[in-house]
Amino acid sequence: MSARVSTALVLGAGGLVGQAFHLGVLSALHEAAGFDARSVDVLVGTSAGSLVAAALAGGLSAPDLAAELIGAPLSAEGRRTRAAAGRSVLHLPEQPAPAPGRGPLAPGALLAAARHPLATRPGAVAAALLPAGRQSTAPIAQGVRRLHPTGWPERDLRICAVRARDARRVVFDSRPGNGERADVGQAVAASCAIPGWFAPVRIDGETYVDGGAHSPSNADVVLPDRPGLVVVISPMSAGRAGLRADLGLRLAVRGYLAAEVRRLRRAGSRVVVVQPGPGDLQVMGSNPMRGEGLGEVLQRAAQSTRKRLERTPDLLAPA
Repeated sequence: MSARVSTALVLGAGGLVGQAFHLGVLSALHEAAGFDARSVDVLVGTSAGSLVAAALAGGLSAPDLAAELIGAPLSAEGRRTRAAAGRSVLHLPEQPAPAPGRGPLAPGALLAAARHPLATRPGAVAAALLPAGRQSTAPIAQGVRRLHPTGWPERDLRICAVRARDARRVVFDSRPGNGERADVGQAVAASCAIPGWFAPVRIDGETYVDGGAHSPSNADVVLPDRPGLVVVISPMSAGRAGLRADLGLRLAVRGYLAAEVRRLRRAGSRVVVVQPGPGDLQVMGSNPMRGEGLGEVLQRAAQSTRKRLERTPDLLAPA
């Protein structure tokens, strides 16, 4: 078991809209509570969250990433980081989903899941049985590589994906045997490869798809580290939600997240979960891949977070 770390930040899946939610929450935490997401001990990212985590690990602050999203000027520090990295597109493409291919991506995943039912999730099996998407993740990988030209960062960055052939979660990081298989760009591209939308990513002879197929949060990745504080931002769940098109999905995601949080708390971690409330959901809509209105999503998430901090000033105190 590894030594206990102080703080872990877990950034969940959620598409373009989820990425805007992440940046609204993180920029508010940075500005109102002094929580600089770049300084945490462990960064975990899944799908859209992996892009944000990679950008933070590359030195860009949450306020600068938020400014980029809405077209506002960056800080002097952000401009220097961008100048060193060159043009680095760190967002999901705003294109409609292309027509998927024919036939299941990995039909053998069903048999593999039957052999090891406790190690696989229904969503991951379904993802492996969907036809392969056709939109390339190459722009994602290239953008991340420009920010990480020398490979994995020194900080603890963990990127979650799903291996198609057996529907098992794989965590890419800089540890021997993990970082050697994939560079940061490949890992993030794999984590973002939404089944049926993006083309799966080949790494070291294996095919990978979106880590959100296993869990949209994957907060249990930090369980062995026993962090004093775990901050989980979960754009795809909801604390409270009325009748809406994506209600069933959000309730399912909340169930996965709740189980992960219980395990972390039993291990002694203080866990702070940030998920959309009714006001956030109103502007987020039910299509996570829509490209319009992201500034409004970001601003509403920041406003909701500031209000929560006003009610609970010690929100981010460790256990």
